[in-house]
Amino acid sequence: MTSMTTDNQDAGGQQPLAVVACIDGSEAALAVCDYAAWASQRMGAPLMLLHVLDQEKYPARTDLTGNIGLGSREQLQEELASLDQERSKLALKHGHILLDEAEKRVLAAGIDKAAKRQRHDELASSLAALEPDSQLFVMGLHGESSAAAGRHVGSQLETVIRSVHRPILVVPDQYVQPRSVMLAFDGSETGFRSIELLSATPVFRGIPLHVVLVGADTAEHQEQLKRAERLLSAQGPDIHTVIRQGDVEQTLHGYQEEHDIDILIMGAYGHSSIRRFLVGSTTTRMLETAKKPLVILR
Repeated sequence: MTSMTTDNQDAGGQQPLAVVACIDGSEAALAVCDYAAWASQRMGAPLMLLHVLDQEKYPARTDLTGNIGLGSREQLQEELASLDQERSKLALKHGHILLDEAEKRVLAAGIDKAAKRQRHDELASSLAALEPDSQLFVMGLHGESSAAAGRHVGSQLETVIRSVHRPILVVPDQYVQPRSVMLAFDGSETGFRSIELLSATPVFRGIPLHVVLVGADTAEHQEQLKRAERLLSAQGPDIHTVIRQGDVEQTLHGYQEEHDIDILIMGAYGHSSIRRFLVGSTTTRMLETAKKPLVILR
């Protein structure tokens, strides 16, 4: 699991790692801008606005050789290729407009400047290529294509979660200023790396933080939570640790609703029940039932 960079510049004098906002034409795009601007300001990190032109939907060049035939159909083949190229050009122009509107949105939110980038590729491949220069990806829970198809979860979201190793902030369609956050914790050493990540980043500093361990109330778990609380002391005094028993999904959702917590942070922990919960079939159910932002740590 990688960590978020907390300083504006590292010891080697390199440029700081960026918060990357993944923009498309969905209703979630505005919230992606707002949450990305919030995270960028909290982390003291530059902001990049990214639009990916899906290579499968809009190929850079269409090759129809052999698909239609020769002779009398050659002209039709050329016309179809020309139409595909024009469609891609229009999609490219639309992407530029989306990025321009996103830039206006984040500047109005207090960002000094934002880099804009458009890529012609698959989203997961694009984010993997940007990982060395990024520390946080922000995506909408509902993508453009999923909304059109009537699906609740973005069609590319799970692929991205399994493909990249930077933290991903997944957001709903509406922005709400984060006032509290909770971490799903299992007490493992891998889980403690998530604790160390949180202790090193300013993004949640000064915000009430709940560390929730789903499991039996044992002396070992109590000691693990005390250790976690000590490591998180730099985040501020408002840290709550709790043990809850029950089904992981229901327990986490229940605690979040009970305490009106704005952001849930989850990590892929070892071989624990939370790891199976995150990377197994329950992932889809979690995303489908999410009403508030999720941070996925890999």
